[in-house]
Amino acid sequence: MKSRFSLEGKTLLVTGASSGIGRCVAVECAKMGARLVINGRNQERLNQTLSMLEGTGHQAIAADLSDHEAVSAMVDQLPQLDGVSHNAGVTSIGMIKFIKADDWQALSQNNVFSAIWLTRCLVAKKKLNKPASVVFTSSISGNDSVRHGEALYAATKSALSGFAKAAALDLAPQGIRVNCVHPGMIETELFHSSQDALTQDLDEMKKLFPLKRFGNPEDVADGIIYLLSDTSSWVTGTELKIDGGYTLI
Repeated sequence: MKSRFSLEGKTLLVTGASSGIGRCVAVECAKMGARLVINGRNQERLNQTLSMLEGTGHQAIAADLSDHEAVSAMVDQLPQLDGVSHNAGVTSIGMIKFIKADDWQALSQNNVFSAIWLTRCLVAKKKLNKPASVVFTSSISGNDSVRHGEALYAATKSALSGFAKAAALDLAPQGIRVNCVHPGMIETELFHSSQDALTQDLDEMKKLFPLKRFGNPEDVADGIIYLLSDTSSWVTGTELKIDGGYTLI
C-alpha cells in the first residue's frame, strides 16, 4: 500500500533549489516520487541539484523571483502543479540606525514580493490543480524569536506568514491549501559562513536548544513533505515550527 506521505504522481515546483533547504527539499521530494520543476538564480548550481534528483522528467528553470517579469515568464513555462515549496529568500543582519532604503527594498523584494507575485501568477494563470498545496519557508524570526540586528529580516518573514494565512482563506474554496514552516537554526552552507557561526562558540549555541543540536535541512524538508502530501489534506493556514524547541525557552 502506498504511504500517504508519498508524493508519487505529483508535480511540484521547488524554488530556491540551488542550495541549502531548497536543494534538500527537491532531493527529498524526488525520493518520495514527485516530478519536479526546480528554480534558482544560478543555472550552474541548479543543474547540480538537477543531477541529484531520483527519477525522471524533472526540469530546471533559472529565474530571479524578485523580478516580476521573470516570475511571469517562468510561470508560463510551468506544467500543471500539485504543489509548491517556496524557499527562495535572503538573510540580512544590521542594526536599525544603519538601515538604508535600498536594504529594505532588496529584502522585501526577495522575501515577500517573490512569494506574493509567484502565488498571484500561479493562481491567475491557473497553474495550480485542485487540490494543491503551497508551502512557504518562513522563519521563527518572523513570529516567535527575534535577535539583535534582525529587524528587517524579521519584518519580511512576519509579512510572509501574514500573507500565507490570508492566501489560505482566499484559496480554500479552490481546494488550494497554503501553509508555512518556521525553521530555527539550520546547518547549511549559508549558516556556516554567517556572522553567528564565525563569531560565536557553536557548542555553546547548541545548548540554547532543548534538543541540544541545530537542525539540518532534512528536518525542514520532512515537514514540508508532510504539508505537500495528502496526509495534511485538512491542514491549511498553519505555521509549523521546526526549531528543536528553541522558542519554548
